[in-house]
Amino acid sequence: MMLGLLGGLEVLIVFLFGGLIGLLCFAFWIWMLIDCLTNNGLPGSEKVAWVLVIVLLPFIGSLIYLFIGRPKRRLATQQ
Repeated sequence: MMLGLLGGLEVLIVFLFGGLIGLLCFAFWIWMLIDCLTNNGLPGSEKVAWVLVIVLLPFIGSLIYLFIGRPKRRLATQQ
């Protein structure tokens, strides 16, 4: 009886942890998409390209935008 309960508890913990990770990834994706759309440092065609990258490659595209596309926001505000 104890092994059956422990196995169910482990499955529940893994399910909750996986759900939390998935929710965090989704929130990060939405954050990067909104940031891209509101980034005034990107010209129109470049903004469309970044939105396509973020939408078509959700997590990887968001990471690429974070490290490559997003710094242009800081450069645009310094000028």
